[in-house]
Amino acid sequence: MLTSATVLGIWTGDNSLVIAKDRLALEKIRVDAGRRCFVTEDGKTFIPFGVNYFRPGTGWAPQVWKKFNAAAVREDFRRMKELGINCVRVFLTFDSFYREPGRLETFGLDRWEEFLSIAEEYGIYVHPTGPDHWEGLPAWARRDTISDPDAVSALVEFWKLFASRYRDRPVIFAYDLRNEPSVPWENSELLHRWADFLHWKYRSPPALAKAWGVEITEEAWNKPKIPPLDGPRQAILDYQNLREEVADEWTRRQVEAIKSVDPQALVTVGLIQWSVPVLLPDLRSYSAFRPTRQAQFLDFMEIHFYPLALGFYEYRGEEDRLANLAYAESVVREVARSGKPVVVAEFGWYGGGQLTINNGRHPPASEEQQAAWCRELIAATQGLACGWLNWGLYDHPEARDVTQLTGLFRVDGTPKAWARKFRELSAEIATCCVQLAEWEQTHPRPAFDFDQAICDPNYALQFRQQYLERFRATK
Repeated sequence: MLTSATVLGIWTGDNSLVIAKDRLALEKIRVDAGRRCFVTEDGKTFIPFGVNYFRPGTGWAPQVWKKFNAAAVREDFRRMKELGINCVRVFLTFDSFYREPGRLETFGLDRWEEFLSIAEEYGIYVHPTGPDHWEGLPAWARRDTISDPDAVSALVEFWKLFASRYRDRPVIFAYDLRNEPSVPWENSELLHRWADFLHWKYRSPPALAKAWGVEITEEAWNKPKIPPLDGPRQAILDYQNLREEVADEWTRRQVEAIKSVDPQALVTVGLIQWSVPVLLPDLRSYSAFRPTRQAQFLDFMEIHFYPLALGFYEYRGEEDRLANLAYAESVVREVARSGKPVVVAEFGWYGGGQLTINNGRHPPASEEQQAAWCRELIAATQGLACGWLNWGLYDHPEARDVTQLTGLFRVDGTPKAWARKFRELSAEIATCCVQLAEWEQTHPRPAFDFDQAICDPNYALQFRQQYLERFRATK
């Protein structure tokens, strides 16, 4: 949010915005817990409305920092400012920022400083996402960085160094610990913890046998195997709860690291939609980052969503559209039940041509179809979320997924229909504080049994069908 004293933007005759090179004064963003939204230091509502940032022509995965071009980035921020974008989520990477535990890389920091300065010139907040694989992985980070204790300790040190360095930069909206983390289904660390978990919870083989309804041998007690997906429901639920404990510990340690050097920093995690098991490829796909458990450590919640209710969404018709909108609402609703503000930190879909992925089997989609879907997604979640970040500023032909055509701009920088609609929405979305109790009163929906969803493969489909019926009745 810009202060009224910083009148540095000048609208030209062709309706473009020229920004002076002086930094615009940005206020630190806070959480208003009572209204479940964000505010500036002077109490003005702040709705994060923006994009995930990477550029076309930088490879796949995008080489944001290794192919950093300050002039191109500055032009991108100019375009973003014209659209009303106020927040940019961007990925940090191991290879550019953190090759060795305990030491930040000058290579990445130099480019990051320049990126922040450009953002400050245009008065746009930056939302860094913790180090990931996009530009390569050092040997130490090729282990599982969720469950491996040494790897997690290295991440803790990263955040202490990084958050300490930038604690006085209000341009940083919040830290996202990781893009779409997921606890692995099985590895040696999980197997070791599995035995400890069962011994702590049940104390004896007879108690475990009674809970699971199966015979427990001495060997099964001392070296328990991971339950098969068609095994006892309680056994699967126990194992999922163990995975959730691993996720909780991972988040808690990193949040504590950040808060130890910058108590005012906002921290979240960019949850994959499989974190809400309304739809799962199978039970092993559940990320184990349960929103209501994660919320105790985080300042606000983030969820990502893409329309997959009936398979790959191809704008096939009204039933497909409603199924995906109901699916989106149900996911965001469950995250909102955590009691914290919610940002839909990745969303969008393709439009403006035909994808080449999956052997080109998906039909072309128009820019207008893309714009309509994205607008409807925001409308469906607006009573539950208080921020939205589109997946990609530009179309990205090098991508190996739907990112090829999810941008606001074409590769040549010309605006798509979604960009024009985005600009309209940015002017309309001024306040979006959430009162879940009031929303629930006007949007009757079936209750979601989270425990059953992560141990019963048949539950989610039944729930989605019931939810869709209620959703359709209120449309």
